[in-house]
Amino acid sequence: MKKSEIQGELWGKSPTGWAEIQEPLHKPLWEAMHNATKVGVGTSLLDAGCGSGWSCVLAKERGADVHGIDVAEGLLSFAMQHVPEADFKLADIENLPYEDNMFDVVFAANSLQYAEDRIAALKELKRVCKPNGRIIAGLFGEPEKVDYRVVFKAVKDTMPVPPKGGGPFEPSMPGKLESLFKEAGLTNIETGEVNCPFAYENFESFWYGNKSAGPFQGMLQTVSESKLKEAVKEAVNSFRQNDGRIIIPQNSFKYVMATM
Repeated sequence: MKKSEIQGELWGKSPTGWAEIQEPLHKPLWEAMHNATKVGVGTSLLDAGCGSGWSCVLAKERGADVHGIDVAEGLLSFAMQHVPEADFKLADIENLPYEDNMFDVVFAANSLQYAEDRIAALKELKRVCKPNGRIIAGLFGEPEKVDYRVVFKAVKDTMPVPPKGGGPFEPSMPGKLESLFKEAGLTNIETGEVNCPFAYENFESFWYGNKSAGPFQGMLQTVSESKLKEAVKEAVNSFRQNDGRIIIPQNSFKYVMATM
């Protein structure tokens, strides 16, 4: 099974929590990326890895002509509800179902890191971008600027065998994303950083939103939900407020943009 098929299956297992709770917390990242790429009236925009479509809602509100792809059918069903006039397709970021030079802005927030071949994915984003268009990708910043890292550590520590790969922050290390852009032939690069505080009504809300994410669903195939939930609950205890809310205040996200 291809990695994109695996990701589609994992992210589609329990999409509601992600769509209703966790995904909307990334709004500051989307707004910063839209500002950087000058999304406005008449902009043709492809959201590559659109999830449940909340970023597409913001782009549509700016007057953009919105298109989106994702590998998770369950998330796309939410996107179609959120922006019914947009064009959504079930597709892989490494094999986009579009002709060359179609979009003014090609936008990938929290999706490029899941590609099997990130350079191939960036080359696809480049292929469908118009001359003088803009390609932008965003993901977590460096771990020391991300309070949420305690959750990743708790999840990793519950695993009987450490997960393969460089971990969730591997593509976030200094210069890494910029290097991928350059290897894909993308130049005229600009970078930016933005904070996305994560706030939840209580721990149950936190758990419902986070366990819906693909990586959590993958872990739950190896570790019991009760064990994983208890480990994560202990990890976020320091972020619990007196009224029971969970507020994780600093979560740096970075983005890299190239102008064609």
